[in-house]
Amino acid sequence: MDLVQSIIERAKSNKQRIVLPEATEERTLRAADKVLAEGVANIILIGNPAEINSLAEKWGLKNIDKATIIDPENNPKSEEYATLLAELRKKKGMTIEQARELVKDPLYLGCMIIKTGDADGQISGALSTTGETLRPALQIIKCAPGITCVSGAMLLITKEPQYGENGVLVVGDVAVTPMPDAQQLAQIAVCTAQTAKSVAGFAEPRVAMLSFSTKGSAKHEVVDKVVEATKLAKEMDPELKIDGELQADAALVPSVGEKKAPDSEIAGKANVLVYPCLEVGNISYKMVQRLGGAEAIGPVLQGIARPVNDLSRGCSVDDIYKLVAITACQAMDAKN
Repeated sequence: MDLVQSIIERAKSNKQRIVLPEATEERTLRAADKVLAEGVANIILIGNPAEINSLAEKWGLKNIDKATIIDPENNPKSEEYATLLAELRKKKGMTIEQARELVKDPLYLGCMIIKTGDADGQISGALSTTGETLRPALQIIKCAPGITCVSGAMLLITKEPQYGENGVLVVGDVAVTPMPDAQQLAQIAVCTAQTAKSVAGFAEPRVAMLSFSTKGSAKHEVVDKVVEATKLAKEMDPELKIDGELQADAALVPSVGEKKAPDSEIAGKANVLVYPCLEVGNISYKMVQRLGGAEAIGPVLQGIARPVNDLSRGCSVDDIYKLVAITACQAMDAKN
């Protein structure tokens, strides 16, 4: 069974409640229909029920009646949500009137549904920007305990089984924090290892903190940051298998790792790669994807207390379907 299918099967084994707030968008509704048909997750659609059902009929979707549909303009829990939102944001000066308007916004409403325990995760981005997806999540659901830095991991499925976990690597941050400091980079490392467990199913994440230096072969303040981040990550999670700083070849290739870092338990065996900054991460994964022919799945947002994931506005139906399964796996892990 390949990685994607194993993620889908795990999602099916313990169906989670996933909110799709862009429910009248065609790709989203088609993906919801496929998810419901195959039993991957329970779906909550936000939108006008008559419009959603009309579109489902127009596009020949037979399973939308299995979804829960919540109308943001006629929601019996609106006042309850508005009161809670105003309380959550009172230090920022939010009034109850402002909160009443915000809980009609599907992105905010979805996060309120999660906050009150009536859903387990949310996916948007087919119509919305990353900022629009993240803002309500950070205001309402907030970061996971001990985490202040949201980041994005990518699953890279390569054609080279000798690397990573039978050719699969989990890499981060590729999506959110442009220039993390040492503390943020440590958090990214811990969160990316957790994503490797909860989503990719790695029994033992082995984290390499990447740089242009291996174990002091070069001196620079950016290398110092990676060394410090490695130390902080070990303090955050003493059980985490992690080492750095390592060059990419030293992290991945056993013969190079043995030569450059002979005392490292990670060198040559890494299956999780943490980039020193977003610029490096984003460029690197796209080069591997386009020139190396790897399949890139994600980004999977991490560091939020409950999973809220962001799509590309150019996403396909299949992209949304897969991200529902990934979000479900994250939701299962967040409950443990």
